[in-house]
Amino acid sequence: MTLIKSISGIRGTIGSQPGNNLTPIDIVKFTTAYARFMSEKNEGKRLRIVVGRDARISGEMVNDIIEGTLLGCGVDVINVGLCTTPGTEMAVITYKADGGIIITASHNPKQWNALKLLNEKGEFLNDAEGKRVLALAEDDSYQFPDVDYLGKVISREDFNDTHIAQVLALPLVDVAAVRARKFKVVVDAVNSVGGVVMPKLLRELGCEVVELNCEPTGHFAHNPEPLPQNLTEISEVIVREGADLGIVVDPDVDRLAFVNEDGTMFVEEYTLVAVADYILSKQVGNTVSNLSSSRALRDVTEAHGGNYSASAVGEVNVVAMMKQTGAIIGGEGNGGVIYPELHYGRDALVGTALFLTYFAQKNMTMTALRASYPAYFASKNKIELTPAIDVDKVLLEMKARYASENVNDIDGVKIDFAESWVHLRKSNTEPIIRIYTEAKSPAEADALAERFIAEISEICNL
Repeated sequence: MTLIKSISGIRGTIGSQPGNNLTPIDIVKFTTAYARFMSEKNEGKRLRIVVGRDARISGEMVNDIIEGTLLGCGVDVINVGLCTTPGTEMAVITYKADGGIIITASHNPKQWNALKLLNEKGEFLNDAEGKRVLALAEDDSYQFPDVDYLGKVISREDFNDTHIAQVLALPLVDVAAVRARKFKVVVDAVNSVGGVVMPKLLRELGCEVVELNCEPTGHFAHNPEPLPQNLTEISEVIVREGADLGIVVDPDVDRLAFVNEDGTMFVEEYTLVAVADYILSKQVGNTVSNLSSSRALRDVTEAHGGNYSASAVGEVNVVAMMKQTGAIIGGEGNGGVIYPELHYGRDALVGTALFLTYFAQKNMTMTALRASYPAYFASKNKIELTPAIDVDKVLLEMKARYASENVNDIDGVKIDFAESWVHLRKSNTEPIIRIYTEAKSPAEADALAERFIAEISEICNL
């Protein structure tokens, strides 16, 4: 059982011992710390905080504790209930709230849950802000307000329809063009909140929808991370139904993966590549993705006359780099599309609407569209951490070994070779070392990963 405290939020497994897992006591502790931080930031004014959750089994329990704790801290609550991560972010913006808490552990299995913390812009807290929350969580000198100063629930209203309407109103979302194509789409929402919003969005776009795992029960039908090995069921259904494509989202709907009409993977790395290709075809501009994302985005950006930049891994880092470079589209290679025209957050609804607009205009199959992009192949691996593994030592040794190559150490160690790259870093969300590689063929990417796994094992005497 695990509790991971980081600047991006508090993530852990439900139950067992406080301090080592995400228990009711821990939920109160970190919610209170967040309320204290927001009060400091806003110089003691009365706060309004948005709370939303995905469909995890523990979600209702965690929601009730967070809402009650915020009220006990004198904070007013706008509870949007069962809502996607991007939807909760948009609710903060729409309601002009002071911040938000998203209750989701994203792609982690059902025993996990988390508190993701937002600022008044509906964006994740930055490094300094996150560290302040963690510090306040260890300070037990706080005095809760008395009964006359308790918070109140301002509203408990669904926000999903509003989010969908905001997406469809974007100038580069051509609803008429998509409706004219009458796409047949299979949707796998892994039995979470995506099952509520994605079919509704697609039907608004005139699609015929085949629902797969769309009951928001929180009992995930398969591993919830939208990777090829977890998507065999939708591949079979697409072929059987004669669908034009498949759409897969993770439990909180900030990651988006497409499946081709023949059941093969479009590959989640190319979600952002295709959406960026569309945006850049309408407007010259810059793009950003993180160090673990495909080179294909750089290639497409430069082909359109823009500049590409790489950030450290993590949405907050991508957003910071996008603002710094004035990027008009960005995101992460895990299928996370960030379109600032709406908001600075990964958003599978935005990604879907923009992609289907482009797909409708291109008038080709999914396999043909995928074949039009530079061919890179990724291999994503990990090593479970143990007390015997000194991650910093591993990374320093790798940096020294490959000093003659193009090395970037802003986030772990990324080594760029002429035709491939490897990125080694400690995960912010799981007790693992991530080993991502990319090359011109699957075999080369796998071989590069195996080589570095062997080298790490040698360094650590595993």
